Amino acid sequence: MFNGEIDIRPSPIAGTWYSDRPAVLQQEINDYLSRVKSPVIEGKIIGLIAPHAGYRYSGPTAAFAYRAVQGLQFDIVAILSPFHAYTPEELLTTRHSAYQTPLGIIPIDRELLHDFEQRLVENEIFVTEISRDGEHSLEIQLPFLQVTLDEKFHLFPLMIRTHDPQKIEVIAQAAATVLKGRNALIIASTDLSHFYEQRTANMFDKEMLQRIETLAPDQVLEAERDGKGFACGAGAVAAVLRITQLLGASKVQVLHYRTSGDETGDFSSVVGYGAAAIEIMETTQQT
Repeated sequence: MFNGEIDIRPSPIAGTWYSDRPAVLQQEINDYLSRVKSPVIEGKIIGLIAPHAGYRYSGPTAAFAYRAVQGLQFDIVAILSPFHAYTPEELLTTRHSAYQTPLGIIPIDRELLHDFEQRLVENEIFVTEISRDGEHSLEIQLPFLQVTLDEKFHLFPLMIRTHDPQKIEVIAQAAATVLKGRNALIIASTDLSHFYEQRTANMFDKEMLQRIETLAPDQVLEAERDGKGFACGAGAVAAVLRITQLLGASKVQVLHYRTSGDETGDFSSVVGYGAAAIEIMETTQQT
């Protein structure tokens, strides 16, 4: 399927954010998953929310999200993440044809991306394509997907910087349109509050997770704007909540929460991590 001519995005974080040794990486992810019981899922999972720090810190929480889809099969995985480096561009994707991790190559669905981009152009929103970026928040989800999903999949990658509710709505409408009828999993990559002491972080993160759990995209953006709760991927989370809502989701289940302090023992300045599953309930599917 792949040859020397394919344009592959090499990993800039393997060996630092997670192991660059395939066997070690796979074992580490399996160890995280083995410590997590399968959550009780009453509906059909259409989306996940997962953190994106180095695996030492966020891997135990990410495992709760990916345990919920372990053994499932999806044709398309859409990952919406922030883009941490400064750029005036509000919406980005890769120019490459595939992402690479130590566990293998994941092809991009370029046709799907093109269809999505064309629908946004009609609304004067443009997607900037970039090469050899250093963004970790999208890539960090890939090895977990490679270990947990039953079959290979194509990737639909988006990096969102805008927190404008109207633009998020347009992005979500376009994404939902191109994903409708596809066997797709839609993931928001985000961490929660950054560098508060533990008690304050818990307060902010509880507020943000409650808003996420009510499936309220605008409330997520409002919490970030008003300083009531924080998520570095608030735009991505809001977009994923809205996309899944448009595709029939009616329930968000928060599966796990912790902070970096739970790993390091230093609670004076922590980062919050949450995991959640987004579900289409049976009654929703029948209507």
